[in-house]
Amino acid sequence: MIIATIGSHSALQILHGAKKEGFQTMIITDNKREGFYKNFSFIDTVSAYTSLDEAVSMINEIKDNGILIPHGSLVEYLGKERVDRIETKIFGNRKIFEWEANQKKKMELLKKSNIKIPEIFERPEDVDRLVIVKLNGAKGGKGYFLAKNKSEVKEGIQKLIESKMIRDEDEVIIQEYIIGVPMYFQFFYSNIIDRTEIFGIDIRYETNIDGLRRLTYEYMKELNIDPTFVVVGNIPAVARESLLPVALEYANNFVRTTKELVSPGMIGPFCLESIVTDNSDIVVFEFSGRIVAGTNLYVNGSPYSWLYWDEPMSMGRRIAREIRVANEKDKLSLVVS
Repeated sequence: MIIATIGSHSALQILHGAKKEGFQTMIITDNKREGFYKNFSFIDTVSAYTSLDEAVSMINEIKDNGILIPHGSLVEYLGKERVDRIETKIFGNRKIFEWEANQKKKMELLKKSNIKIPEIFERPEDVDRLVIVKLNGAKGGKGYFLAKNKSEVKEGIQKLIESKMIRDEDEVIIQEYIIGVPMYFQFFYSNIIDRTEIFGIDIRYETNIDGLRRLTYEYMKELNIDPTFVVVGNIPAVARESLLPVALEYANNFVRTTKELVSPGMIGPFCLESIVTDNSDIVVFEFSGRIVAGTNLYVNGSPYSWLYWDEPMSMGRRIAREIRVANEKDKLSLVVS
């Protein structure tokens, strides 16, 4: 069996883990990155495309003996229409893609899971506090902006429309800006053993907001630079142990809700992207319904994955382990769609 993925995001970790579990590995990549991926001996096949339609054809060439592992770049690169044309089995639940690509549907799923979320403002006119305005899809924070009143929200949305990043204000979500420490809780749900595993925690390193923190207030005011939130890297984190029961409760609630609303529910990796306040409240402002790039920190396992497996277990390897065990038990249909 071949484990394949798109060349970006967490591809190296995914294929390294697949090779550790005994699979053949394949990467489908933009031809500009072909030479880069050929550096790694655990990748058996590097297939380079010159067009996105060609990428879909390459994926479909392994439909009889392969599984595609999705990550944040899949829908963002290929687009929903091309992803819908993929005939090869995909690890996880394809239906989650539609919910993940829409910020308002994301928040609906979290709210129905009895997870604490920031207040959402339906219209710019309703804004009465500091907010963050976000775009749909896995854009890594691109285009996000802060605003402290309705006029700044309207002005920011108008700039996004003029730059053609959005067509109208329905394509953004206006969310209360929670003050606290960001913690992105990574989980893996196995319906083979019916267990939700805490797999790691990361913090996103964002530009230019993290660069601005290094300036004194005097220089920040003088430069008059608007903060942006484009993710360029990740930093490892470990939470106070007293926070973990709540995080796991949220994750289990989320798994149950997805089973009810997005059948067959959550399969494999997901992330609850959170702020921890000074009252130790975990406020979840977003979720990712697949592997997140922050798991790249833990190719040799995280402090939490070791507690479950007592061996090096990256998220990429955990995915491959799930596929291998499901296949051995003749339950592959439970982990692919």
